[in-house]
Amino acid sequence: MAQTGFWRIAARAPDAVALVDPEQRSWCRGELLDEVHRLTHGLTALGLQQGDAVAIMAPNRWQFVALSLAATQAGLYLVPINWHLAAPEAAHILRDSGARVFVADASVAEAARAAADDAGLPDRARFSLGSVAGFQPLAQLTQDQSSQPPEQRRAGAIMNYTSGTTGRPRGVRRALPELDPETMAERYTFSLRIFGIEPGGDNVHFCGSPLYHTAVLQWLLNSLHLGHAVVLVDRWDAEAMLEAIARHRVTTAHMVPTQFIRLLRLPEAVRQRHDLRSPRHVIHAAAPCPPDIKRAMLDWWGPVLYEYYAATEGGGTLCTPEEWLRYPGTVGRPWPTADLRILDAQGQELPPGEPGTVYMRLSEATRFEYKGDRQKTMAARHGDYFTVGDVGYLNEEGYLFLCDRESDLILSGGVNIYPAEIESQLILHPAVVDCAVFGLPNEEWGEEIKAVVQPAEGVQAGPELTAELLAFLAPRLARMKWPRSIDYVDALPRDPNGKLYKRRLQERYSPAER
Repeated sequence: MAQTGFWRIAARAPDAVALVDPEQRSWCRGELLDEVHRLTHGLTALGLQQGDAVAIMAPNRWQFVALSLAATQAGLYLVPINWHLAAPEAAHILRDSGARVFVADASVAEAARAAADDAGLPDRARFSLGSVAGFQPLAQLTQDQSSQPPEQRRAGAIMNYTSGTTGRPRGVRRALPELDPETMAERYTFSLRIFGIEPGGDNVHFCGSPLYHTAVLQWLLNSLHLGHAVVLVDRWDAEAMLEAIARHRVTTAHMVPTQFIRLLRLPEAVRQRHDLRSPRHVIHAAAPCPPDIKRAMLDWWGPVLYEYYAATEGGGTLCTPEEWLRYPGTVGRPWPTADLRILDAQGQELPPGEPGTVYMRLSEATRFEYKGDRQKTMAARHGDYFTVGDVGYLNEEGYLFLCDRESDLILSGGVNIYPAEIESQLILHPAVVDCAVFGLPNEEWGEEIKAVVQPAEGVQAGPELTAELLAFLAPRLARMKWPRSIDYVDALPRDPNGKLYKRRLQERYSPAER
Protein backbone atom coordinates (compact mmCIF):
# COMPACT_ATOMS: atom_id res chain seq x y z
CA MET A 1 0.00 0.00 0.00
CA ALA A 2 1.28 3.44 -0.92
CA GLN A 3 2.58 5.43 2.04
CA THR A 4 2.27 8.79 0.32
CA GLY A 5 -0.77 10.87 -0.58
CA PHE A 6 -2.02 13.90 1.33
CA TRP A 7 -5.39 12.32 2.18
CA ARG A 8 -3.81 9.36 4.01
CA ILE A 9 -1.07 11.42 5.65
CA ALA A 10 -3.56 14.03 6.89
CA ALA A 11 -5.85 11.37 8.37
CA ARG A 12 -2.89 9.82 10.18
CA ALA A 13 -1.43 13.09 11.58
CA PRO A 14 -4.17 15.75 11.41
CA ASP A 15 -2.53 18.26 13.74
CA ALA A 16 0.65 18.79 11.73
CA VAL A 17 0.91 22.00 9.68
CA ALA A 18 0.04 21.51 6.03
CA LEU A 19 -0.15 25.02 4.62
CA VAL A 20 0.68 28.60 5.53
CA ASP A 21 -1.38 30.75 3.16
CA PRO A 22 -0.72 34.26 1.75
CA GLU A 23 -2.48 35.86 4.74
CA GLN A 24 -0.14 33.92 7.05
CA ARG A 25 -2.95 31.71 8.31
CA SER A 26 -1.68 28.27 9.21
CA TRP A 27 -3.80 25.31 8.10
CA CYS A 28 -3.22 21.98 9.81
CA ARG A 29 -3.62 18.85 7.72
CA GLY A 30 -6.90 17.91 9.35
CA GLU A 31 -8.50 21.29 8.62
CA LEU A 32 -7.41 21.20 4.99
CA LEU A 33 -8.51 17.57 4.60
CA ASP A 34 -11.99 18.35 5.95
CA GLU A 35 -12.39 21.14 3.39
CA VAL A 36 -11.13 18.86 0.60
CA HIS A 37 -13.78 16.28 1.47
CA ARG A 38 -16.52 18.92 1.65
CA LEU A 39 -15.51 20.23 -1.77
CA THR A 40 -15.52 16.71 -3.18
CA HIS A 41 -19.03 16.06 -1.89
CA GLY A 42 -20.17 19.47 -3.16
CA LEU A 43 -18.88 18.80 -6.67
CA THR A 44 -20.49 15.37 -6.69
CA ALA A 45 -23.80 16.86 -5.55
CA LEU A 46 -23.70 19.12 -8.60
CA GLY A 47 -23.63 16.01 -10.76
CA LEU A 48 -19.97 16.03 -11.79
CA GLN A 49 -18.66 12.61 -12.80
CA GLN A 50 -15.31 11.05 -13.60
CA GLY A 51 -13.60 12.90 -16.44
CA ASP A 52 -15.49 16.18 -15.98
CA ALA A 53 -13.54 19.42 -15.65
CA VAL A 54 -13.43 22.10 -12.95
CA ALA A 55 -11.73 25.41 -13.84
CA ILE A 56 -10.23 27.97 -11.47
CA MET A 57 -9.01 31.48 -12.23
CA ALA A 58 -7.43 32.87 -9.09
CA PRO A 59 -4.17 34.03 -7.53
CA ASN A 60 -2.46 31.79 -4.97
CA ARG A 61 -5.16 31.01 -2.42
CA TRP A 62 -5.58 28.12 -0.01
CA GLN A 63 -8.85 27.30 -1.78
CA PHE A 64 -6.86 26.69 -4.98
CA VAL A 65 -4.94 23.98 -3.13
CA ALA A 66 -8.06 22.47 -1.59
CA LEU A 67 -9.88 22.38 -4.94
CA SER A 68 -6.88 20.70 -6.58
CA LEU A 69 -6.85 17.96 -3.95
CA ALA A 70 -10.62 17.52 -4.22
CA ALA A 71 -10.52 17.18 -8.02
CA THR A 72 -7.68 14.69 -7.89
CA GLN A 73 -9.53 12.41 -5.49
CA ALA A 74 -12.85 12.70 -7.36
CA GLY A 75 -11.64 11.60 -10.80
CA LEU A 76 -11.95 15.12 -12.22
CA TYR A 77 -9.72 17.33 -14.34
CA LEU A 78 -8.67 20.55 -12.63
CA VAL A 79 -8.08 23.31 -15.20
CA PRO A 80 -6.01 26.25 -13.86
CA ILE A 81 -6.55 29.44 -15.88
CA ASN A 82 -3.89 32.14 -16.03
CA TRP A 83 -5.50 35.10 -14.23
CA HIS A 84 -3.69 37.54 -16.55
CA LEU A 85 -5.76 36.39 -19.52
CA ALA A 86 -8.36 38.61 -21.12
CA ALA A 87 -11.98 37.46 -21.03
CA PRO A 88 -12.04 35.99 -24.59
CA GLU A 89 -8.88 33.97 -23.85
CA ALA A 90 -10.30 32.60 -20.59
CA ALA A 91 -13.63 31.86 -22.32
CA HIS A 92 -11.80 29.76 -24.91
CA ILE A 93 -10.32 27.59 -22.15
CA LEU A 94 -13.68 27.24 -20.41
CA ARG A 95 -15.32 26.09 -23.65
CA ASP A 96 -12.44 23.92 -24.83
CA SER A 97 -12.04 22.12 -21.51
CA GLY A 98 -15.78 21.59 -21.16
CA ALA A 99 -15.59 22.98 -17.62
CA ARG A 100 -18.76 22.21 -15.67
CA VAL A 101 -17.75 24.37 -12.69
CA PHE A 102 -15.85 27.65 -12.75
CA VAL A 103 -14.28 29.18 -9.62
CA ALA A 104 -13.02 32.77 -9.91
CA ASP A 105 -11.39 35.21 -7.53
CA ALA A 106 -12.77 38.70 -6.86
CA SER A 107 -9.49 40.20 -8.12
CA VAL A 108 -10.38 39.06 -11.67
CA ALA A 109 -14.14 39.60 -11.36
CA GLU A 110 -14.69 41.54 -14.59
CA ALA A 111 -12.75 39.16 -16.84
CA ALA A 112 -14.18 36.08 -15.11
CA ARG A 113 -17.76 37.25 -15.44
CA ALA A 114 -17.32 38.12 -19.13
CA ALA A 115 -15.58 34.79 -19.79
CA ALA A 116 -18.34 32.81 -18.09
CA ASP A 117 -20.97 34.68 -20.11
CA ASP A 118 -19.05 34.13 -23.36
CA ALA A 119 -18.65 30.41 -22.62
CA GLY A 120 -22.33 30.07 -21.74
CA LEU A 121 -21.81 28.76 -18.22
CA PRO A 122 -25.05 28.61 -16.21
CA ASP A 123 -25.29 30.54 -12.94
CA ARG A 124 -25.29 27.32 -10.88
CA ALA A 125 -21.81 26.50 -12.26
CA ARG A 126 -20.22 29.77 -11.14
CA PHE A 127 -18.53 30.11 -7.75
CA SER A 128 -16.36 32.87 -6.33
CA LEU A 129 -13.65 33.63 -3.82
CA GLY A 130 -14.80 37.00 -2.58
CA SER A 131 -17.54 38.93 -4.34
CA VAL A 132 -18.13 38.43 -8.07
CA ALA A 133 -21.46 39.54 -9.52
CA GLY A 134 -23.50 36.58 -10.73
CA PHE A 135 -21.28 34.06 -8.90
CA GLN A 136 -22.14 32.17 -5.72
CA PRO A 137 -19.62 32.18 -2.86
CA LEU A 138 -17.59 28.96 -2.93
CA ALA A 139 -18.69 28.40 0.67
CA GLN A 140 -22.18 27.61 -0.64
CA LEU A 141 -20.76 24.62 -2.49
CA THR A 142 -19.43 23.14 0.76
CA GLN A 143 -22.24 24.26 3.08
CA ASP A 144 -23.78 21.32 4.93
CA GLN A 145 -21.48 18.86 3.14
CA SER A 146 -19.81 16.03 5.04
CA SER A 147 -16.15 16.19 6.03
CA GLN A 148 -15.93 12.41 5.79
CA PRO A 149 -14.13 10.74 2.84
CA PRO A 150 -16.35 10.04 -0.18
CA GLU A 151 -17.21 6.40 -0.79
CA GLN A 152 -16.05 6.50 -4.40
CA ARG A 153 -12.51 7.80 -4.85
CA ARG A 154 -10.66 7.75 -8.17
CA ALA A 155 -7.56 9.54 -9.37
CA GLY A 156 -8.08 12.78 -11.23
CA ALA A 157 -5.52 14.99 -12.94
CA ILE A 158 -4.47 18.54 -13.69
CA MET A 159 -5.12 19.64 -17.29
CA ASN A 160 -2.88 22.61 -17.95
CA TYR A 161 -3.18 24.79 -21.00
CA THR A 162 -0.04 25.75 -22.89
CA SER A 163 0.84 29.42 -22.80
CA GLY A 164 -0.60 30.39 -26.15
CA THR A 165 2.25 32.79 -27.02
CA THR A 166 2.05 31.60 -30.63
CA GLY A 167 -1.69 31.05 -30.84
CA ARG A 168 -4.62 29.89 -28.75
CA PRO A 169 -3.70 27.83 -25.70
CA ARG A 170 -4.27 24.09 -25.96
CA GLY A 171 -5.01 21.71 -23.14
CA VAL A 172 -2.48 18.97 -22.41
CA ARG A 173 -4.82 16.12 -21.62
CA ARG A 174 -3.87 12.70 -20.27
CA ALA A 175 -6.23 9.75 -19.90
CA LEU A 176 -7.33 9.15 -16.32
CA PRO A 177 -6.04 5.81 -15.05
CA GLU A 178 -8.25 3.49 -13.02
CA LEU A 179 -6.23 4.06 -9.85
CA ASP A 180 -6.96 5.24 -6.34
CA PRO A 181 -5.65 8.75 -5.55
CA GLU A 182 -2.89 7.52 -3.25
CA THR A 183 -1.38 5.24 -5.90
CA MET A 184 -1.49 8.11 -8.37
CA ALA A 185 0.18 10.39 -5.84
CA GLU A 186 2.91 7.79 -5.35
CA ARG A 187 3.62 7.96 -9.07
CA TYR A 188 3.64 11.73 -9.19
CA THR A 189 5.99 12.16 -6.24
CA PHE A 190 8.63 10.42 -8.34
CA SER A 191 9.36 13.90 -9.74
CA LEU A 192 10.60 14.99 -6.29
CA ARG A 193 12.26 11.75 -5.30
CA ILE A 194 14.64 11.82 -8.28
CA PHE A 195 16.20 14.93 -6.72
CA GLY A 196 16.71 13.10 -3.43
CA ILE A 197 13.69 14.69 -1.71
CA GLU A 198 12.16 12.11 0.60
CA PRO A 199 8.83 11.79 2.47
CA GLY A 200 8.35 13.30 5.91
CA GLY A 201 11.17 14.71 7.95
CA ASP A 202 11.45 18.44 8.56
CA ASN A 203 10.86 19.45 4.94
CA VAL A 204 9.11 22.76 4.23
CA HIS A 205 8.36 23.78 0.65
CA PHE A 206 8.25 27.43 -0.45
CA CYS A 207 5.82 28.24 -3.27
CA GLY A 208 6.06 31.80 -4.55
CA SER A 209 5.05 31.46 -8.20
CA PRO A 210 1.54 31.36 -9.69
CA LEU A 211 -0.27 28.05 -9.27
CA TYR A 212 -1.56 28.17 -12.84
CA HIS A 213 1.94 27.09 -13.93
CA THR A 214 2.27 23.34 -14.40
CA ALA A 215 5.41 22.69 -12.34
CA VAL A 216 4.49 25.14 -9.58
CA LEU A 217 1.21 23.41 -8.74
CA GLN A 218 2.76 19.97 -9.25
CA TRP A 219 5.57 20.67 -6.79
CA LEU A 220 3.20 22.09 -4.19
CA LEU A 221 0.83 19.12 -4.38
CA ASN A 222 3.65 16.58 -4.40
CA SER A 223 5.18 18.23 -1.34
CA LEU A 224 1.86 17.74 0.46
CA HIS A 225 1.72 14.15 -0.82
CA LEU A 226 5.12 13.54 0.77
CA GLY A 227 3.99 14.95 4.10
CA HIS A 228 5.83 18.27 3.81
CA ALA A 229 4.51 21.62 5.01
CA VAL A 230 4.02 24.30 2.34
CA VAL A 231 4.48 28.08 2.59
CA LEU A 232 2.26 29.62 -0.09
CA VAL A 233 2.97 33.20 -1.21
CA ASP A 234 0.72 35.22 -3.49
CA ARG A 235 3.20 37.73 -4.91
CA TRP A 236 6.91 36.85 -5.01
CA ASP A 237 9.36 39.38 -3.63
CA ALA A 238 13.09 38.83 -3.32
CA GLU A 239 13.62 40.05 0.24
CA ALA A 240 10.31 38.58 1.41
CA MET A 241 11.46 35.17 0.17
CA LEU A 242 14.66 35.42 2.23
CA GLU A 243 12.56 36.34 5.26
CA ALA A 244 10.23 33.38 4.68
CA ILE A 245 13.14 30.95 4.32
CA ALA A 246 14.58 32.08 7.65
CA ARG A 247 11.22 32.21 9.48
CA HIS A 248 9.82 28.87 8.29
CA ARG A 249 13.14 26.98 7.85
CA VAL A 250 12.33 26.30 4.21
CA THR A 251 14.13 23.28 2.76
CA THR A 252 12.78 23.09 -0.83
CA ALA A 253 11.66 25.60 -3.45
CA HIS A 254 10.85 25.70 -7.16
CA MET A 255 12.20 28.81 -8.89
CA VAL A 256 13.03 30.43 -12.21
CA PRO A 257 16.22 32.29 -13.26
CA THR A 258 14.48 35.69 -13.21
CA GLN A 259 14.04 35.25 -9.47
CA PHE A 260 17.74 34.43 -9.07
CA ILE A 261 18.63 37.66 -10.87
CA ARG A 262 16.38 39.73 -8.60
CA LEU A 263 17.79 38.07 -5.49
CA LEU A 264 21.34 38.81 -6.59
CA ARG A 265 20.44 42.46 -7.19
CA LEU A 266 19.52 42.94 -3.51
CA PRO A 267 21.97 45.08 -1.53
CA GLU A 268 24.69 43.05 0.11
CA ALA A 269 23.51 44.09 3.58
CA VAL A 270 20.03 42.68 2.84
CA ARG A 271 21.45 39.46 1.43
CA GLN A 272 23.56 38.87 4.53
CA ARG A 273 20.75 39.68 6.97
CA HIS A 274 18.90 36.39 6.65
CA ASP A 275 19.75 32.85 7.75
CA LEU A 276 19.83 30.67 4.62
CA ARG A 277 21.20 27.47 6.11
CA SER A 278 17.95 25.49 5.78
CA PRO A 279 17.54 25.10 1.96
CA ARG A 280 18.60 21.68 0.65
CA HIS A 281 16.89 21.44 -2.74
CA VAL A 282 16.25 24.61 -4.73
CA ILE A 283 14.96 23.44 -8.09
CA HIS A 284 14.91 25.68 -11.13
CA ALA A 285 13.64 25.37 -14.69
CA ALA A 286 11.34 27.11 -17.24
CA ALA A 287 14.05 29.26 -18.88
CA PRO A 288 17.81 29.18 -19.57
CA CYS A 289 19.83 30.39 -16.61
CA PRO A 290 22.87 32.54 -17.53
CA PRO A 291 25.92 30.63 -16.27
CA ASP A 292 27.33 33.62 -14.39
CA ILE A 293 24.01 34.06 -12.57
CA LYS A 294 23.87 30.42 -11.53
CA ARG A 295 27.49 30.45 -10.43
CA ALA A 296 26.82 33.49 -8.26
CA MET A 297 23.81 31.77 -6.67
CA LEU A 298 25.85 28.64 -5.96
CA ASP A 299 28.54 30.79 -4.34
CA TRP A 300 25.87 32.41 -2.15
CA TRP A 301 23.48 29.54 -1.30
CA GLY A 302 25.89 26.63 -1.65
CA PRO A 303 25.46 23.40 -3.68
CA VAL A 304 21.66 23.25 -3.35
CA LEU A 305 20.62 24.35 -6.86
CA TYR A 306 19.21 21.53 -8.96
CA GLU A 307 18.04 22.04 -12.52
CA TYR A 308 15.77 20.15 -14.86
CA TYR A 309 14.44 20.45 -18.39
CA ALA A 310 10.86 19.43 -19.10
CA ALA A 311 7.55 20.80 -20.34
CA THR A 312 3.87 20.65 -19.51
CA GLU A 313 3.80 17.76 -21.98
CA GLY A 314 6.49 15.73 -20.16
CA GLY A 315 10.27 15.40 -19.82
CA GLY A 316 13.07 15.41 -19.18
CA THR A 317 16.59 15.89 -17.82
CA LEU A 318 18.07 16.46 -14.37
CA CYS A 319 21.26 18.25 -13.35
CA THR A 320 22.81 18.19 -9.88
CA PRO A 321 24.94 21.10 -8.60
CA GLU A 322 28.04 18.96 -8.97
CA GLU A 323 27.22 18.06 -12.58
CA TRP A 324 26.59 21.68 -13.48
CA LEU A 325 29.92 22.78 -12.01
CA ARG A 326 31.56 20.07 -14.13
CA TYR A 327 29.70 21.16 -17.29
CA PRO A 328 28.57 24.81 -16.82
CA GLY A 329 25.49 25.64 -18.85
CA THR A 330 24.10 22.12 -19.09
CA VAL A 331 20.54 21.23 -18.08
CA GLY A 332 21.65 17.69 -17.34
CA ARG A 333 21.10 14.17 -18.61
CA PRO A 334 17.83 12.23 -18.92
CA TRP A 335 16.35 11.34 -15.54
CA PRO A 336 15.42 7.71 -14.79
CA THR A 337 12.78 6.38 -17.25
CA ALA A 338 13.41 9.34 -19.61
CA ASP A 339 15.38 9.65 -22.84
CA LEU A 340 16.01 12.32 -25.45
CA ARG A 341 17.31 12.71 -28.99
CA ILE A 342 18.57 15.60 -31.09
CA LEU A 343 17.09 15.41 -34.59
CA ASP A 344 17.51 17.45 -37.77
CA ALA A 345 14.68 18.68 -40.00
CA GLN A 346 14.54 15.27 -41.72
CA GLY A 347 14.23 13.40 -38.43
CA GLN A 348 17.79 12.09 -38.47
CA GLU A 349 19.71 11.87 -35.20
CA LEU A 350 22.55 14.36 -34.92
CA PRO A 351 26.01 13.67 -33.45
CA PRO A 352 27.29 15.27 -30.22
CA GLY A 353 27.97 18.99 -30.48
CA GLU A 354 25.58 19.63 -33.38
CA PRO A 355 22.41 21.63 -32.56
CA GLY A 356 19.03 20.32 -33.59
CA THR A 357 15.48 19.94 -32.31
CA VAL A 358 15.24 18.37 -28.85
CA TYR A 359 12.86 15.40 -28.64
CA MET A 360 11.91 13.69 -25.37
CA ARG A 361 10.55 10.17 -24.98
CA LEU A 362 6.92 9.61 -24.12
CA SER A 363 6.43 7.03 -21.42
CA GLU A 364 3.06 5.37 -20.92
CA ALA A 365 2.39 7.59 -17.90
CA THR A 366 3.18 10.82 -19.79
CA ARG A 367 1.30 10.17 -23.03
CA PHE A 368 -0.90 13.12 -23.87
CA GLU A 369 -2.92 14.81 -26.55
CA TYR A 370 -3.52 18.47 -27.26
CA LYS A 371 -7.23 18.53 -26.55
CA GLY A 372 -9.20 18.93 -29.77
CA ASP A 373 -6.09 19.24 -31.94
CA ARG A 374 -4.85 15.90 -33.19
CA GLN A 375 -2.90 17.58 -36.00
CA LYS A 376 -0.79 19.58 -33.53
CA THR A 377 -0.43 16.50 -31.34
CA MET A 378 0.99 14.42 -34.19
CA ALA A 379 3.13 17.27 -35.58
CA ALA A 380 5.03 17.34 -32.27
CA ARG A 381 5.71 13.58 -32.38
CA HIS A 382 8.47 11.49 -33.86
CA GLY A 383 7.66 7.91 -33.04
CA ASP A 384 7.62 7.60 -29.24
CA TYR A 385 9.25 11.02 -28.83
CA PHE A 386 7.81 14.55 -28.75
CA THR A 387 9.17 18.09 -28.97
CA VAL A 388 8.10 21.52 -27.77
CA GLY A 389 10.35 23.18 -30.34
CA ASP A 390 13.53 23.73 -28.35
CA VAL A 391 16.95 23.68 -30.03
CA GLY A 392 19.91 22.11 -28.27
CA TYR A 393 22.81 19.69 -28.49
CA LEU A 394 24.42 16.90 -26.48
CA ASN A 395 28.06 16.76 -25.47
CA GLU A 396 30.09 13.55 -25.67
CA GLU A 397 28.93 12.53 -22.17
CA GLY A 398 25.25 12.92 -23.07
CA TYR A 399 24.61 16.20 -21.24
CA LEU A 400 22.05 18.48 -22.87
CA PHE A 401 22.78 22.14 -23.65
CA LEU A 402 19.88 24.32 -24.80
CA CYS A 403 20.30 27.03 -27.42
CA ASP A 404 16.83 28.56 -27.75
CA ARG A 405 13.32 27.99 -29.03
CA GLU A 406 13.04 27.35 -32.77
CA SER A 407 10.38 30.05 -32.91
CA ASP A 408 12.79 32.60 -31.34
CA LEU A 409 15.71 31.79 -33.64
CA ILE A 410 17.00 34.81 -35.61
CA LEU A 411 18.25 34.14 -39.14
CA SER A 412 20.43 37.11 -40.10
CA GLY A 413 22.64 37.02 -43.18
CA GLY A 414 22.23 33.26 -43.36
CA VAL A 415 23.53 32.78 -39.79
CA ASN A 416 21.51 31.25 -36.95
CA ILE A 417 21.56 33.55 -33.93
CA TYR A 418 20.10 32.51 -30.58
CA PRO A 419 18.58 35.39 -28.58
CA ALA A 420 19.12 33.58 -25.27
CA GLU A 421 22.89 33.81 -25.75
CA ILE A 422 22.71 37.60 -26.15
CA GLU A 423 20.25 38.01 -23.28
CA SER A 424 22.49 36.00 -20.95
CA GLN A 425 25.28 38.55 -21.51
CA LEU A 426 23.20 41.74 -21.47
CA ILE A 427 21.63 40.85 -18.12
CA LEU A 428 25.10 40.83 -16.51
CA HIS A 429 25.55 44.57 -17.02
CA PRO A 430 24.78 46.37 -13.74
CA ALA A 431 22.61 48.94 -15.55
CA VAL A 432 20.28 46.22 -16.88
CA VAL A 433 17.41 44.93 -14.73
CA ASP A 434 15.74 42.93 -17.49
CA CYS A 435 16.12 42.43 -21.22
CA ALA A 436 14.72 40.68 -24.27
CA VAL A 437 16.24 40.03 -27.69
CA PHE A 438 14.32 39.08 -30.84
CA GLY A 439 14.41 39.39 -34.60
CA LEU A 440 12.73 41.99 -36.82
CA PRO A 441 12.37 41.87 -40.63
CA ASN A 442 15.26 43.38 -42.58
CA GLU A 443 15.28 43.60 -46.38
CA GLU A 444 19.04 43.11 -46.69
CA TRP A 445 19.78 40.60 -43.94
CA GLY A 446 16.46 38.80 -43.62
CA GLU A 447 16.25 39.66 -39.93
CA GLU A 448 17.99 42.14 -37.68
CA ILE A 449 18.61 41.86 -33.94
CA LYS A 450 16.49 44.00 -31.65
CA ALA A 451 17.06 44.37 -27.91
CA VAL A 452 14.64 45.86 -25.39
CA VAL A 453 16.10 46.73 -21.99
CA GLN A 454 14.69 47.72 -18.63
CA PRO A 455 17.35 49.98 -17.06
CA ALA A 456 18.15 49.88 -13.36
CA GLU A 457 16.65 52.56 -11.15
CA GLY A 458 18.43 55.88 -11.58
CA VAL A 459 20.10 54.88 -14.86
CA GLN A 460 19.52 57.31 -17.73
CA ALA A 461 18.33 55.56 -20.90
CA GLY A 462 19.58 56.88 -24.22
CA PRO A 463 22.45 56.80 -26.75
CA GLU A 464 25.17 56.85 -24.08
CA LEU A 465 23.75 53.77 -22.37
CA THR A 466 23.37 52.03 -25.75
CA ALA A 467 27.03 52.69 -26.54
CA GLU A 468 28.00 51.40 -23.09
CA LEU A 469 26.01 48.18 -23.54
CA LEU A 470 27.46 47.51 -26.99
CA ALA A 471 30.97 48.08 -25.61
CA PHE A 472 30.12 45.62 -22.83
CA LEU A 473 29.09 42.99 -25.40
CA ALA A 474 32.14 43.54 -27.65
CA PRO A 475 34.55 41.14 -25.89
CA ARG A 476 31.78 38.65 -25.14
CA LEU A 477 29.97 38.14 -28.45
CA ALA A 478 30.84 38.15 -32.15
CA ARG A 479 29.86 41.42 -33.82
CA MET A 480 27.14 39.72 -35.88
CA LYS A 481 25.34 39.01 -32.56
CA TRP A 482 25.25 42.62 -31.41
CA PRO A 483 21.80 44.23 -31.38
CA ARG A 484 21.29 46.62 -34.27
CA SER A 485 19.13 48.77 -32.03
CA ILE A 486 18.26 48.93 -28.33
CA ASP A 487 15.06 50.40 -26.92
CA TYR A 488 14.29 51.07 -23.25
CA VAL A 489 11.10 50.38 -21.32
CA ASP A 490 9.91 50.70 -17.73
CA ALA A 491 9.15 46.95 -17.56
CA LEU A 492 9.06 43.97 -19.89
CA PRO A 493 5.81 42.02 -20.31
CA ARG A 494 6.38 39.16 -17.90
CA ASP A 495 4.00 37.18 -15.72
CA PRO A 496 4.75 36.82 -11.98
CA ASN A 497 6.67 33.59 -12.63
CA GLY A 498 9.08 35.43 -14.91
CA LYS A 499 7.71 34.11 -18.19
CA LEU A 500 8.40 36.66 -20.92
CA TYR A 501 5.68 37.34 -23.49
CA LYS A 502 8.15 38.02 -26.27
CA ARG A 503 5.49 37.93 -28.95
CA ARG A 504 3.99 41.13 -27.53
CA LEU A 505 7.32 42.89 -27.95
CA GLN A 506 7.76 41.62 -31.49
CA GLU A 507 4.31 42.89 -32.40
CA ARG A 508 5.01 46.27 -30.80
CA TYR A 509 8.23 46.78 -32.74
CA SER A 510 7.24 45.16 -36.03
CA PRO A 511 7.25 47.54 -39.05
CA ALA A 512 3.46 47.43 -39.29
CA GLU A 513 3.18 48.84 -35.77
CA ARG A 514 5.67 51.68 -36.15
